Amino acid sequence: MHVLLETERLVLRAVTEADTDDLLALDNDPAVTRFINGGRPTTREEIRSGSLPRLLRDYPGLGTRGYWAAQEREAGAFLGWFAFRPLAEHSPAEVELGYRLRREAWGRGYATEGSRALIRKGFTDLGVRRVTANTMTVNAKSRRVMEKCGLTFLRHFTEEWPEVIEGSEHGDVEYALTRAEWERGAGTGAGS
Repeated sequence: MHVLLETERLVLRAVTEADTDDLLALDNDPAVTRFINGGRPTTREEIRSGSLPRLLRDYPGLGTRGYWAAQEREAGAFLGWFAFRPLAEHSPAEVELGYRLRREAWGRGYATEGSRALIRKGFTDLGVRRVTANTMTVNAKSRRVMEKCGLTFLRHFTEEWPEVIEGSEHGDVEYALTRAEWERGAGTGAGS
């Protein structure tokens, strides 16, 4: 099992095919996927042919994967996954941060803890110069995680999505953090 990093309460490790049942349960909780697909159920085949190949993919620019399974450090329970994938396959300069956690893990600081650890790893070890994150404008909890990690609001935008879901009429937002901004914030929470 390839472990990217450990925090006080989390282990971020490579996703494997053995995670299929956990990924299926995660993507079949309508509260978890509300801002992704409107809470529509996901089939095992969609996990096997769509999600897993994306989650198992290596990115040459980072020299590692772009998605990481999150599990509790003590009990080993699967909590979900984090994305930290380069926007250009062969360059680590700019990465997109994301997270999808089981509902039972919400409100416990795991999204912030894992995101901060990935940002730190990216800026100190992986050559990342800028981290971005997007979510629906109405996803206040995810936006709060981004802000707690030091990312700042950049813009509001609207995209055409294959399915219209509740709240999509308000569009999306983009947040970002540069390495220079993170270094200036070191010790205040964003860089520590």
